[in-house]
Amino acid sequence: MIQPVKEKIILGIDPGTTIMGYGVLRVQGTKPEMIAMGIIDLRKMGDHYLKLRHIHERVLSIIESYLPDELAIEAPFFGKNVQSMLKLGRAQGVAMAAALSRDIPITEYAPLKIKMAITGNGQASKEQVADMLQRMLHFAKEDMPTFMDATDGLAAAYCHFLQMGRPTVEKGYHGWKDFIAKNPDKVKR
Repeated sequence: MIQPVKEKIILGIDPGTTIMGYGVLRVQGTKPEMIAMGIIDLRKMGDHYLKLRHIHERVLSIIESYLPDELAIEAPFFGKNVQSMLKLGRAQGVAMAAALSRDIPITEYAPLKIKMAITGNGQASKEQVADMLQRMLHFAKEDMPTFMDATDGLAAAYCHFLQMGRPTVEKGYHGWKDFIAKNPDKVKR
């Protein structure tokens, strides 16, 4: 069950080195509302380091505009190209550093988990995710962005909203012996 809050702003980011998507949700009580979504367009920038600086500046600007309480960011998934993966990880890291510089807590979500939370299908397409968000958050078809990276950022924020009030399991146990070994203070001898 989602725990009601007075108000919480969640910034969601879909990291990218060509186009980075973001979405901002306001949660009042248990009701989410989309207040912004967009992209950081990096296509015209050739130098990777200039892209990273631009990501940092734009994420800080978004943070200053919307004052999010929390950041939900999509975790990079392993692709075939190691160099692309490295660049994507750097882009994600720079966005995270911007949030950390403003003391904003960060939660990472795997792409499969985000898609599963939004559509019920971990293999859903970007279009299916966007369509479900449009239905759940009740925004007009005309407000649907050209680049699905924006709705992917919003999806990360919405996934985080759905996790509100759900405790995260810190420890996994493999039987009673493992439980006792990891929790000696909880066992009377």
